[in-house]
Amino acid sequence: MTSDIERAVGVLRAGGLVALPTETVYGLGANAEDSTAVARIFQVKGRPSSHPLIVHIGSARHLDDWVEEVPATGRLLAERFWPGPMTLVLRRGHRVPLEATGGLETVAVRVPDHPVALGLLSVFGGGVTAPSANRFGSVSPTTADHVRAELGDAVDFVLDGGRCEVGVESTIVDVTGGAPTVLRPGGVTREDLETVLGRPVAVSDTSGVRVPGQHPSHYAPRARVVLADPERVVAEAELAQELGHQVGVLLPASLATTPVKAHAVVALPPSMGAYARGLYGFLRGLDRQGCDLIVASLPVEEGLGLAIANRLRRAAGPRPSA
Repeated sequence: MTSDIERAVGVLRAGGLVALPTETVYGLGANAEDSTAVARIFQVKGRPSSHPLIVHIGSARHLDDWVEEVPATGRLLAERFWPGPMTLVLRRGHRVPLEATGGLETVAVRVPDHPVALGLLSVFGGGVTAPSANRFGSVSPTTADHVRAELGDAVDFVLDGGRCEVGVESTIVDVTGGAPTVLRPGGVTREDLETVLGRPVAVSDTSGVRVPGQHPSHYAPRARVVLADPERVVAEAELAQELGHQVGVLLPASLATTPVKAHAVVALPPSMGAYARGLYGFLRGLDRQGCDLIVASLPVEEGLGLAIANRLRRAAGPRPSA
């Protein structure tokens, strides 16, 4: 693995793109200070240039190198949750080009909790911008094979670190205002944040700060995703199958023994951690099985269930016109 990390660092220093593992999903990485390399990320992903990227750094000790100032709340959260699946939104420092922030004066920063990613960042000695290593709006990759299948030769090097342990993207917390606000739920739960801060934390994706993951259609498989109440999942799936769809079902754990007349059925695990870890793999698997419609219900929106519900809502969002 050491030789792979050294090769990946060489690619980054030469202005190339490296797919790297994190605990959340695989990222498509570029030298955060190389505007040309950063611009190539947008080109490869088909991502609008106004959508900011996350800068990954190797330690909370380096945070001040990348941002203008760190309020006490941001410092506390960094000390508690880094390395880990939490991203802080702060005022941009001079090292971060506007290309990486979508033209904003704020920047999203995190320290990933993955030994391969941390090894890469340590040897590289700088920051790496790394959105998910997939086409914009599609299902995020949680294995190196997912990256290779979707991006192919568009990535200069894929650094394989195994399957991602969290499976959904990081929690994004804006600490530029008076009170911290979750702009995207993720691997660090709202309850975790509230325990550390000792106060309620708001969740909002309608603030004036743009961050990754806010597009109405995101995390979407090829199949159309339809949301149904838990007690209606089976009936909705069977009706769609009768109407001629190749239906995939994400069957809640409470209905695990219920027979379903559908093209493919995924019996979801009862643990929200296991559900989050498997979510994107489940969606990709139903695509591979030829489903054109996926019926799912939202989990209880607490703990990791809040992040899973967020991803399913966006997967079911309106698709861009062809």
